[in-house]
Amino acid sequence: MTLENNRQSAYDFFDQIWNKKDESAIDRFIAIDAAGNDPKFGVGRESFREQWKKWHAAFPDLHFDVREVIVEGNRVVSRWHLTGTHTGAEYLGQSATGNTFAVDGVSIDTIKDGIVLDGFDAWDSLGFRQQLGIIPKD
Repeated sequence: MTLENNRQSAYDFFDQIWNKKDESAIDRFIAIDAAGNDPKFGVGRESFREQWKKWHAAFPDLHFDVREVIVEGNRVVSRWHLTGTHTGAEYLGQSATGNTFAVDGVSIDTIKDGIVLDGFDAWDSLGFRQQLGIIPKD
């Protein structure tokens, strides 16, 4: 795969899986045994799928705006802005509040032949929880 193919795969990953809510895209973009740094997402495609369902159930308008993608070989860094509103299911023990959130983050993925093999996400999870009212803003 070329660098441009890996760049496009990163954009397509966020757009198809998260923004378009295409569950079948999970099978196209995530390796069966993919691993990441977030223990809640577990290891593997099916574990990711379960967390994906929870996020979309809690935040029906969830949206990733990919602001920048940097590629070096199979390593792809995506800088993104995530927004949503807690109008759906309970999340982190909190019933829907109607609160909105807007946070920034970065994903560092290994992509081979258009498939994410592993990833590392760093994002403003504190700001996310504060904006949802799960923890105080102090």
